[in-house]
Parts: sequence; C-alpha cells; structure tokens
Amino acid sequence: MGEDTDTRKINHSFLRDHSYVTEADIISTVEFNHTGELLATGDKGGRVVIFQREPESKTAPHSQGEYDVYSTFQSHEPEFDYLKSLEIEEKINKIKWLPQQNAAHSLLSTNDKTIKLWKITERDKRPEGYNLKDEEGKLKDLSTVTSLQVPVLKPMDLMVEVSPRRVFANGHTYHINSISVNSDCETYMSADDLRINLWHLAITDRSFNIVDIKPANMEDLTEVITASEFHPHHCNLFVYSSSKGSLRLCDMRAAALCDKHSKLFEEPEDPSNRSFFSEIISSVSDVKFSHSGRYMLTRDYLTVKVWDLNMEARPIETYQVHDYLRSKLCSLYENDCIFDKFECAWNGSDSVIMTGAYNNFFRMFDRNTKRDVTLEASRESSKPRAVLKPRRVCVGGKRRRDDISVDSLDFTKKILHTAWHPAENIIAIAATNNLYIFQDKVNSDMH
Repeated sequence: MGEDTDTRKINHSFLRDHSYVTEADIISTVEFNHTGELLATGDKGGRVVIFQREPESKTAPHSQGEYDVYSTFQSHEPEFDYLKSLEIEEKINKIKWLPQQNAAHSLLSTNDKTIKLWKITERDKRPEGYNLKDEEGKLKDLSTVTSLQVPVLKPMDLMVEVSPRRVFANGHTYHINSISVNSDCETYMSADDLRINLWHLAITDRSFNIVDIKPANMEDLTEVITASEFHPHHCNLFVYSSSKGSLRLCDMRAAALCDKHSKLFEEPEDPSNRSFFSEIISSVSDVKFSHSGRYMLTRDYLTVKVWDLNMEARPIETYQVHDYLRSKLCSLYENDCIFDKFECAWNGSDSVIMTGAYNNFFRMFDRNTKRDVTLEASRESSKPRAVLKPRRVCVGGKRRRDDISVDSLDFTKKILHTAWHPAENIIAIAATNNLYIFQDKVNSDMH
C-alpha cells in the first residue's frame, strides 16, 4: 500500500443498498470463502446473502471482480425460550465457510444460541423420461407401462439450492460471539461469554466444553470471553480474547478442559493513561491469526495490535485507529458507542491490516512501510468505478480544505464488519445496510 498513489487506484462497486434503513437490513457479518470467489453476508433479519464473483470475459477483461447476488436464504427465525422468558433474536452473529470438499459449498451460520450448517449446490440439468412417473411427477398406473426407457438429463436454467444439513442447538447458555472451523476440517468451536465448546461437524446432539471461566459465584465474575479462533495450521491450538484485554493461547493436547492456558498475552497498563474508561477501551473486540500462523491481530476500542506468538510480554506493533476520540470518551460512554465491537482483517500476505471506524471511515495500515490511510465507504463520497480519496480528521488548529472536524463525525455511521479477499486486493465493507466492495484494479500489488 503506497502513500496516496495506491489509494487512488482502488475502484469500487457497491451491491446492496437501500436509502431507507430498517433494523432487519443492517449487515451483521461479512465473510469471504477460502478462494474468495464467494462472499457471504448475514444481517439482523436472519438472512444470509451470498455473492459470487463474475468470471473475466474476453470482451471486457477488466470486468472480473464484480460480485453479483448468487443466493439468498433465511438462515434463522426469531424464537422464544419459554423456560427463561427470553426472546432469541434472528440476527446472524457470524458466518464461517468450510473448506470445499466437492462441487458443493458449505457454511456455518449462528445467531445467539443456534448454529446451522448449510449446503449450497448448483443444478443445471434435470432428469426426464421416468418409467413409473408422468411429466408432473405423479405415479403412473403400472398396467399402462408397456416398455422401458432410459431416463436422460436435459439442460435447464441454473438453479442454486441451499439446504440445511445440521442444526447444532442447546450448546450455549449465553450469547454466542464467535465460531471457528478447525484446520482438521472435521471440528469447529463456538464461544459465548463464559464458555467455549468443541463440536464435530457430523454430530449435533453433543459438544465438548473446552473452556469454562464461569466462577462458582457470579458476583466474582471479572471478565468475559469476547472472541476466539483456531490456529490456521495447528489443529490443537486456539486463542480466545477477554474483556480485560488479554489473549490466552490454549493447547488441546495438554488437557481436555483448557482452563489453564499455554500462553498469556497481555500488555502492562501505562499508569499515566489510567482513567475511568481504561478497562472498557482495553476490551478486545476481535482476534485473528495471520495466514502464516505466526502472528495474531487484535482490535480494542482505540487501537489494533499485532502480537508475535513467541512473545507474550507486549505486542510487536500497535496502530492508533482513531486516537482523536480519546478526549471524547465521556460522550461516547453516554451514547453507548464505547461498547461498539469493531472487527479487524489481514490481507492475503499479512502485510496490511484493516479495521473500521466511525463516519463510515475505515483504516489501513501497511506493516512494512508503516504508512496508514483513512478511506470512506459512503454513497456521498464515491460512485461505482470512482477513485477513493484519503480522508483526514483534524482535532483543532489549521484545517485543510477536505479535512473533517472530529466534532462533526457521525457516530451512527460505523464500520464494524470488514473482510479481505484471501489472495487479492479486494475488500468487503459493511456500512449499516450497504455492502461495499473495493478493489485495487490498476496495481494488484498493494503490499
């Protein structure tokens, strides 16, 4: 990612847009599959929308990269727990793709309580010429069948079918905040505020509890689990983050219950920065292993940090996302924005990291050059195929012409959910009920 030059080369197209925002349309998760050819979004209405990347055509060689709607289905419905008098929202908290094993695609989606495994298949042929059924599918009178014929497959319009394969229910007392598929392709884990469970993809009626931080007396509760993820290469390792800002790396070979972590990653607090809000803003909202498996990326309220698995004492890199908000923490606490959970993402080569901010801004940090850029995902600032211009927030003093004052930031426009294509410079940004896809078309090497 160069300075201004590279950001000028990022074209974009946005896909899903409504000027009137209903709560159900707000996007709550975004996830590329392992090849980047498919992109799934989940929303607060319990729907999953899958986009497919268009193949490059000979007539328009630069058209590759456009994502069109491939399939839409209702994943979860609102439920009611009568025992606890609790309404269970249909909102999709997380989507995770399973590695592709055959022509079909599979994904896991979860709301607060129930995880579902979905299979996505294509059909472009239909069988015709049955012996025992007529054209409408009704059984024939066997006395009228005088000859046998071989059924044939006839071409038909492409049809994408989505079918539920498994439902993993009753595994969590508290709200599920993350799911992660293991590199063994057979198991996955789900985490809520106090427990992490290990599931087998073929078994729905039981799971193994691998982390339980619930104290005997809930009044002694001091922290909760905020996110968790499996290591990309070692099926025995996983990490989970906490509301106190710490990361715990666990090894499932050590014990069946991984309450005793193998490594604890924690940065000592600077006493000079101590304030009423210190604990809230230090809570880790997302953790992601790098593709190489050597590093971990975490996001708290004001920063993103890169941790080396071999060094627990402190992060090796810390990037300020929106340090200008440090003086606004009191008002952000009053309007509850201080509890917003921002996600973070690596690019394909682990050299650039991305995370969201307010005012529909998102931030990118180049780990090699140490340059950073603020970009905006909004209809006002860009049109399809337009060039993205870097934005700057000014705190006081002299303002450049295009600068935006920290006092005029819109805190209702927040980019919480982002995803980066696993191999190319294509990013997906969820801004309320709009999905933006940006791509660096001129220079495909942003690292």
